[in-house]
Amino acid sequence: MDLQIDDFYKDAAAGLLTLYQAFPRKIGLYIEDLIGREEPDEFGLPSQRHQSCLGALLWLAEEGYLRFEATIRYEALDQAVLSEKAFLRLTRVVPHAVRPDEDLPPSVRRAQATLANQLRDALASRHGERIARLTRLLFESDLGRPGDTV
Repeated sequence: MDLQIDDFYKDAAAGLLTLYQAFPRKIGLYIEDLIGREEPDEFGLPSQRHQSCLGALLWLAEEGYLRFEATIRYEALDQAVLSEKAFLRLTRVVPHAVRPDEDLPPSVRRAQATLANQLRDALASRHGERIARLTRLLFESDLGRPGDTV
């Protein structure tokens, strides 16, 4: 099993959700806030896990999901913000996310069915397979809705 890919999904989801919570403000996106404290190796370099998380965030930036002004050593992305692409994808409604028999106001139903909310729930429950599935959905340009051009 490719455990680094599961970590990538968690890191990508956690990083994008952190930016979503702050949107539209620019923030410092710290690796330690996403994965916890990791001890440096005997040479003072960040752990492999820490470097992988930073790599995931840099990949997200290269692929147009977030923007940032600089890195703060290996510790953070400075002045990071979601891109339009990530914002639109996180706010899309995930089909079948809310049961139709639930009697909820439309605004609550819409908020609960967003990809951001579904990812937040999956991360909170530490449900690895659901995190992977939802994060992959984030990277798909179409959630099965006609006319989606993101």
